[in-house]
Amino acid sequence: MSAGGELLVGLAIVVGLIGIVVPVLPGVLLILAAIGVWAFVTATTTAWTVFGVAAALLVMSGVVKYLWPGRRLRSAGVPTRSIVVGGVVGIVGFFVVPVVGLFLGFPLGVFLAELPRSRTAGSAWRSTVHATKAVGLSILVELFGALLAAGIWLLAVLL
Repeated sequence: MSAGGELLVGLAIVVGLIGIVVPVLPGVLLILAAIGVWAFVTATTTAWTVFGVAAALLVMSGVVKYLWPGRRLRSAGVPTRSIVVGGVVGIVGFFVVPVVGLFLGFPLGVFLAELPRSRTAGSAWRSTVHATKAVGLSILVELFGALLAAGIWLLAVLL
């Protein structure tokens, strides 16, 4: 693959990493597709090995992303319904106040869903903090796996 092609793949990976932090783009899929295209065009055993390792890392981080924070939410007593309400309000917020609305809408939605269930603002706020921490942990886990995959690709390109 030419240097220009590798630059485009690298750019797609960077956009995918941004998509993980600012969930507008399907970050992991973009990274996996970029490395897959690179492996297909490069057509070497090393390239396909890098693709396989990157895919495994992305899948593993995807599994951990859902299991680890979910377990923490269950132990804190935050129901899935509150997370779903937070997600819906976050998505609506994203369109009402672009980008920032997502980060404002999610906690607001969780708080509003927890308020009738917990009956006190303090308890609802504690659940909201737990939910926000869990979402942050989820993003960090996914970002870690994506950075590892991107690092392996970069190492293969440089060597």
